[in-house]
Amino acid sequence: MAFLIRKFQEIANILAKSPKFARDPRHLQFEADINRLFLYTSFNRLGKNADGKDAEEIIEMAAKASVVDQQRQVQENIHYQIKNLCGVMDDILRPDMSNFVTISEDGPKRSGLSFAVGDSSSSAREPVVPQTKLLSQTELSHDLKDRIGYTLDIKPSRILHEQAGLGLFLSGECNVGSVVAFYPGIVYSPAYYQHIPGYPRVDARNSYLITRYDDIVINAQPWGLGGESRDIWDGFYPQNIKPDSASNYEESSDRLLKVLSRPLERTRVVSTREVLELRNPLAFGHFANHPAKGSEPNVMVCPYDFSPAEEDMRAYIPNISFGSEESVAMKRLGIFWYRSKGAGGQGEDARIVKALVLVATRPLCEEEVYLNYRLSNSKRRPAWYSPVDEEEDKRRWS
Repeated sequence: MAFLIRKFQEIANILAKSPKFARDPRHLQFEADINRLFLYTSFNRLGKNADGKDAEEIIEMAAKASVVDQQRQVQENIHYQIKNLCGVMDDILRPDMSNFVTISEDGPKRSGLSFAVGDSSSSAREPVVPQTKLLSQTELSHDLKDRIGYTLDIKPSRILHEQAGLGLFLSGECNVGSVVAFYPGIVYSPAYYQHIPGYPRVDARNSYLITRYDDIVINAQPWGLGGESRDIWDGFYPQNIKPDSASNYEESSDRLLKVLSRPLERTRVVSTREVLELRNPLAFGHFANHPAKGSEPNVMVCPYDFSPAEEDMRAYIPNISFGSEESVAMKRLGIFWYRSKGAGGQGEDARIVKALVLVATRPLCEEEVYLNYRLSNSKRRPAWYSPVDEEEDKRRWS
């Protein structure tokens, strides 16, 4: 297996230099990452009995497939895994329907299912919280590990620097290409950047922000450690978390910059209120630390676009979108985004939840999870940060 993983990594590096890949550095890195994800997740989908011959076929497919086709296949591979994970958790938490009885013989009879999912006559304004088994987050985590072979723990990191704090640990074993964790929280499109608490210095007091290649930002700070129930979650931001005062901003003589960087006062305008499973044992991607110098990351980020049409899965996707369901057409100029003329996407496309998951880049077994943060080299980086690959960092933020 170790030989196959090294071969996947070598092939990914070779394909990234192919003329068919974009010459734009940032997009080049995106395509290289998609290629890696294609190799890892395709191999994972073949199951534990996959061998060297299967790996060779996947490598051959990667060499022939376009980036668009690879991206589509990655999405399918990840969705296949997540659907299975959701099904397992749902099976664990589904209440015993034999305990439900009909209350009255006179009125319309309600089935056990109607008790579990709620009465259809309930107010449309308030989502109905289905009844589930009264399991704690720890109990659900143990049951999940028994079913799929792994779960996640949060405990002090093994990285030896004072700012390491808590770390993310995989308890059990998983194969290369496995979805290890969800990155939970509030999803911001560029149209709503100014609503991110602390804007424009959004990272001043929040280390739980992550950005997808399509400029979607996910803020995991409100999620924290999740909860002990399935409940309505609106991404409420604690009132003691406030944007930095203007006196803390760097001085700028550019009047336009000051106007564009002014944070909006309304920092709690989350339009979606979703029933989410706050006990989700895999919704801890934001606790993964950057590897110490000399160590290698063992997971990588993977964008995952979830459609709310998959209603049976929705509770287990630990993200909600900020703003209205109707997307806003945006245009980029330098570091700033502007609303442009014309309508954005509507309907089902506008309701897609732009999520992110962490995918194993090799088989994992009872170890801490490390994610390459790829911090921008355009500004001073923390003293503890040691680049895994300086060239990748440059391409990612070029």
